[in-house]
Amino acid sequence: MRYFIELSYNGTNFHGWQIQPNAVTVQSVLNSCLSILLKEEISCVGAGRTDTGVHAKQMIAHFDYDKVFNIQELVLKLNAFLPNDIAIHSIRKVNSDAHARFDAKKRSYIYKITSSKNVFEFDRSYFYKNYLDLELMNAACLIMMNYSDFESFSKTNSDVKTFICSITEAVWIKSKYCIQFKISADRFLRNMVRAIVGTMIHIGTKKISLKEFEKIIQSKDRSLAGPSAPSRGLYLTQIQYNNSIFEDV
Repeated sequence: MRYFIELSYNGTNFHGWQIQPNAVTVQSVLNSCLSILLKEEISCVGAGRTDTGVHAKQMIAHFDYDKVFNIQELVLKLNAFLPNDIAIHSIRKVNSDAHARFDAKKRSYIYKITSSKNVFEFDRSYFYKNYLDLELMNAACLIMMNYSDFESFSKTNSDVKTFICSITEAVWIKSKYCIQFKISADRFLRNMVRAIVGTMIHIGTKKISLKEFEKIIQSKDRSLAGPSAPSRGLYLTQIQYNNSIFEDV
């Protein structure tokens, strides 16, 4: 039987989601705790992989387990057993062929920038003191949504077969305490959101023009785009699926 597990985590102390040799990752910690509590080797498959220091307000993973167990009891035990920077929200039974990664229809991220030094936010946002022109940055969002090939914002030497992504939302929003970049798409490339943010900061500070930004997208050349924004400001916020894959609907 297959289950989807919904969790959130503060990524500060982890080397990303995916298991790596000689590194503490969210996936390795979760696998270990599930294996101990279920008394069987459990290997979770995540909806995606977040980099070192990136946070998740919602991550989905699936695992297989054929014995009967009390779901709510397992959620409680996991939350007691896991470190304070990982929280389990739910476990749901799904179709046997449901896949946390391949069945995801939409993924959403936010990137947080603060303009004032905040001792409680230094590891959860990017402190950037220079003025940013959000009107220009939102104009860049509109330009970007006319395109689907984002190789210019992909980690170099990636093993992906395509750089095509369908972006459905991209907008910069200013609140009282921070600036947030919200973006949603059917899929994301490695390092894509941070590369977009870093490039749009150059637009907001008028280091590059909107025409130059469009040429960067058209070039499909990562070296022409801006530097990646720091990982600490990035949050995976939502992953959406069709309800048909859940057995408890």
